[in-house]
Amino acid sequence: MASLAALSSNLFNGGCLWKYQDELKVSKAGKLRIRVTSMASSSPAQSLQFADGKANKLDKLRIGVLGASGYTGSEIIRLLRNHPYFQITLMTADRKAGQSIESVFPHLVTQDLPNLVAVKDADFSAVDAVFCCLPHGTTQEIIRSLPTNLKVVDLSADFRLQDIAEYEEWYGQPHKATALQKEAVYGLTEISRSEIQSARLVANPGCYPTSVQLPLIPLIKSNLIEVRNIIIDSKSGVSGAGRGAKEANLYTEIAEGIHSYGITRHRHVPEIEQGLSEAANSKVTVSFTPHLMPMSRGMQSTIYVEMAPGMTTQDLKDHLGNYYEHEEFVVLLKNKEVPHTRHVRGSNYCLMNVFPDRIPGRAIIISVIDNLVKGASGQALQNLNLMMGIPENLGLGCLPLFP
Repeated sequence: MASLAALSSNLFNGGCLWKYQDELKVSKAGKLRIRVTSMASSSPAQSLQFADGKANKLDKLRIGVLGASGYTGSEIIRLLRNHPYFQITLMTADRKAGQSIESVFPHLVTQDLPNLVAVKDADFSAVDAVFCCLPHGTTQEIIRSLPTNLKVVDLSADFRLQDIAEYEEWYGQPHKATALQKEAVYGLTEISRSEIQSARLVANPGCYPTSVQLPLIPLIKSNLIEVRNIIIDSKSGVSGAGRGAKEANLYTEIAEGIHSYGITRHRHVPEIEQGLSEAANSKVTVSFTPHLMPMSRGMQSTIYVEMAPGMTTQDLKDHLGNYYEHEEFVVLLKNKEVPHTRHVRGSNYCLMNVFPDRIPGRAIIISVIDNLVKGASGQALQNLNLMMGIPENLGLGCLPLFP
């Protein structure tokens, strides 16, 4: 029961101060119920249940991180440092195999972690769940070869698109795990929570689609906005382009300017349209243009929409406020407060607000996230928490870093 005692202690790990208040109850079915509330949480406390046999041990779940040498992999490691139930027992990085994590990421020198190994040498019998942080196109065959008892959250785009033909069109290669694609659940946490809870494989959303769909899906589902003429102007920190050495991402190429790219053909377009079309029960086509900004992390989507007849910006705000009222990580700002990327840096929050356009009948929605946290590793952890039946905010209590 040592881990139960730990829940009631103050933890200061990686710059995150946590205080847990716990209530232990044994139900008539003999299950242990732990009620966990974080000081950082404004949402109702969630319950954690362990079946008979696990109640007395509360052993940590063994986690594998595939592709640990990239930015999303390092963020997973950082976030799991503050997780009471997850422990990293396997990390892979084919090109860095045999190296320690501190040789790849010096800021992790204080962490006691296993050395990196190649995927082919990984012992998956020693893990309970896997975060797959590998590049697009390499993930399908690897996940297909994993033991079927493992829970998997894939941070690549390989399982996000339901239409295999659409995947081939946008990613330039045929899908190599079509059976798994049918099984995968798209993991936009606040929208698909119940499906994620029962999933074995979750396709973690892309960063741009997360920032866009969180404000738009509730409005489209309730017919508050028109699905035509949606214009999305998104800006991202350079970390969104990955850690690989690319000429276009050099400091002198990015600094002191704005770099538009993927105009009309960015690979997140079909993902965004898939989610919005599902919400609308009809085909939705958007105008989407992304830009790289001279900052390491952060993302802002400015979205221009046409309101349904008779609707006002206050109607849109009221609906989003009600929809996300009990969500910890999605926050609608008050009055005319403007969301800024610096106010979510390093955190799992999405801040948003709605403003009237000068053009009658139109509204402007601004949504900001940290592209590496809510846009990638933070949402992935939120999803795995759900898949494992534990409170989804565990490990995600870090407040934004400011200044």
